[in-house]
Amino acid sequence: MKDSVANVTKWILYILLAFVALLGVLFYTDIISVDSYIWWSILLLILGVVIMIISPIYGFISHPKNALKLLMSLVILAVILIISYFMADNQFSALRLEELDTTAYVSKLVGMGLYVTYFLFGIGILSVLFSVIIKPFK
Repeated sequence: MKDSVANVTKWILYILLAFVALLGVLFYTDIISVDSYIWWSILLLILGVVIMIISPIYGFISHPKNALKLLMSLVILAVILIISYFMADNQFSALRLEELDTTAYVSKLVGMGLYVTYFLFGIGILSVLFSVIIKPFK
């Protein structure tokens, strides 16, 4: 059952990918208008979100043991987000914030996003190094 569902999902995603590529070609060759392109993009975004929501639900139903791994990953991500939020600060003066047409809170959120990116990049590099080092011992 799992293989058939995976194959059907794989082919649906291939078809969506081909449709997106075709849509891009049609748009950049001026065959379809901007409005049509936006509406098709919205439709494809909604379809992608639906698949993104249904896929983990199916995974929980078919493999409940993997739910614990997902929850652990979400907890780790939440910890990284919280640490990044408290590390970030607004380094702009009120005048500069007004020139940039933003607020101190938005500036702090941008800083948080940068810290999250740094942390995840570092974790990615460490995981690659760990896998290279541990591979000969397996």
